[in-house]
Amino acid sequence: MSQPVRNEMLPRLRQRYIKRNREGRSHMLDEFCEQFGYDRKHAIKLLGGKAGWGGDPEVPKGRPRVYGEDVSDVLWEIWKMSEEPCGKRLVALLPLWLPHYQKAYRPLSRKVRRKVLAISPAQADRLLAPRKSEDERRRRCGTKPGGLLKNQIPIRTRFDEVIGPGWMEADTVAHCGGSMEGNFIWSVTFTDIHTGWTCLRATWNKGEKGVVDALTEVEGILPFDLKGFDCDNGSEFLNWHLLRYLRNRQEKPVYFTRSRPYKKDDNGHVEQKNWTHVRQLLGYGRLEDPEMVEQINQLYRDVWEPLNNFFLPSTKLKKKTRIGAKVRRQHEAPMTPCDRLLACPEVPQKIKAQLKRQRKALNPFALKHELEERLKPILEHAHPARRPPGFLPDGAKNDTTTTKHLVS
Repeated sequence: MSQPVRNEMLPRLRQRYIKRNREGRSHMLDEFCEQFGYDRKHAIKLLGGKAGWGGDPEVPKGRPRVYGEDVSDVLWEIWKMSEEPCGKRLVALLPLWLPHYQKAYRPLSRKVRRKVLAISPAQADRLLAPRKSEDERRRRCGTKPGGLLKNQIPIRTRFDEVIGPGWMEADTVAHCGGSMEGNFIWSVTFTDIHTGWTCLRATWNKGEKGVVDALTEVEGILPFDLKGFDCDNGSEFLNWHLLRYLRNRQEKPVYFTRSRPYKKDDNGHVEQKNWTHVRQLLGYGRLEDPEMVEQINQLYRDVWEPLNNFFLPSTKLKKKTRIGAKVRRQHEAPMTPCDRLLACPEVPQKIKAQLKRQRKALNPFALKHELEERLKPILEHAHPARRPPGFLPDGAKNDTTTTKHLVS
């Protein structure tokens, strides 16, 4: 139907539609939808005068807009500074970040603050959707099997007994740039299963001593005692140095377990942190300067870990139900690792008070700006990653040679 015909016919059709009774309107809607191919709901709005042609063209149709550009700008700036979380996690972190936002950027009116704090996760995603951009990422794997101690370290696939903090998962990430040849820096990730508290340390290569030193330093600053240690089957973990460190101690030994070979989901808590905490920060470039190890560790220890553990919430799987061939997952409300520790009855009140003081002394926007400043010299020394053939995130064609260390 052409626009002139629409402008001529619709006013008369509306007059006929208003004068008819319920049954007559139903028949008229059937004919209208069949003739013009409209959906029935849209046809009701057209003939009822709530959409389409007619009326003042300057007056928007439908419900009035609640969230304007003022709310969208606040959400966008906080979303970028908080490492681009999903809508559920973004809404959960807004009460923590909004007071610091007003100090770092500009004061907000009470009306805008109320709207920002009242927004739903779905609406936040809808407001940010036009500004978001997609990005492709490739993964590398540098795990080499360590088979010497497999018979002495039991396999763990479930964590039913984990009801408090102290049960850690560990994994390594290679900053190899796509080639496993030569020497380069590795990141060791330690994640608590119950709270999501994550610590990272950089080490030169991934020797046994370097991993044990990283674990020793992390254990000294954890706000809870180490009870269990779970890892994959890499040689950096399955060795005598780490086994003696965890088991031969005067206090209670740490329960040392491993995952099944080639089963990444057994270590799912730490595997997901390899992307959110390491790759999103340092990318896929090659870091082959040993002098940068301490520089990266200072970045992890002073900036990156406080930002993630105190201000960036995460979700946890509450239960999983299988219905035929489908699996329905139900998640808990997003919380920061610090909030999970504060809600845990096993954590002493002295530690909880210390965590509250630490978070009160921190500013997430200041941490983010410091992160960007410290990250620049590190990334300037990183050699570009050699990606497999395909399209880069910006759409440019990349014909470089592929590598053999890809994760399926």
